[in-house]
Amino acid sequence: MNDYQQEQWDALQMAVEQLGLLKTGERQALFQELAPYLAFRSEVDRFLDRHFSAHCTRSCYSNQLSACCSKDGIVAFWADMVVNVCCSSDAAVQKMFEALRSPFNDHKCTYLQADGCCWQVRPLMCAMFLCEPAQEKVFAHDEECKAQWDALRSRAKGFRWPTHPVLFDRLETFFLDRGCRSSLMFINTSPALLRIKRQARSKASENLRRP
Repeated sequence: MNDYQQEQWDALQMAVEQLGLLKTGERQALFQELAPYLAFRSEVDRFLDRHFSAHCTRSCYSNQLSACCSKDGIVAFWADMVVNVCCSSDAAVQKMFEALRSPFNDHKCTYLQADGCCWQVRPLMCAMFLCEPAQEKVFAHDEECKAQWDALRSRAKGFRWPTHPVLFDRLETFFLDRGCRSSLMFINTSPALLRIKRQARSKASENLRRP
């Protein structure tokens, strides 16, 4: 395995182990926390299936271009991994381990298999990615569709972008408090994202002090 695959393997293994340690009540509370996000992801999937599925299947998947998966590694946050493991069967998780050990195509994303992506709930960055040709094809003659997509992209930031308390940060903090450490915990390790969090907290404090 290369460094990226090892990093993903370690994070996946840690997520499986940590989730396995949760008590029944903790696990139920976690699923309740994930419910709004999973509902949003279902909405995104319906939108993409309705407006992009036929185009993307014809342009990329059928001819094995897979422009969306053209790099060997994707940016996955710790929360992406936790959500996916929560929504995956043991067999699906094992398939991810196998993909990391033996990629189907060295020139594509390590998670892209012969029958498609082996994530059950793809990383948010993957779900919200549309290549320029696809956007031009679909949005050129449908302004309402473009507006719907822009609204979905804005809502996606509400789960990940730490300008205010967000799900992805809460999930990182929950497992950090349990002694878990992963290089995928970007919101609490990335200097840029930590700066955004500090600025947001500072602005919130200033607003509270104002008469």
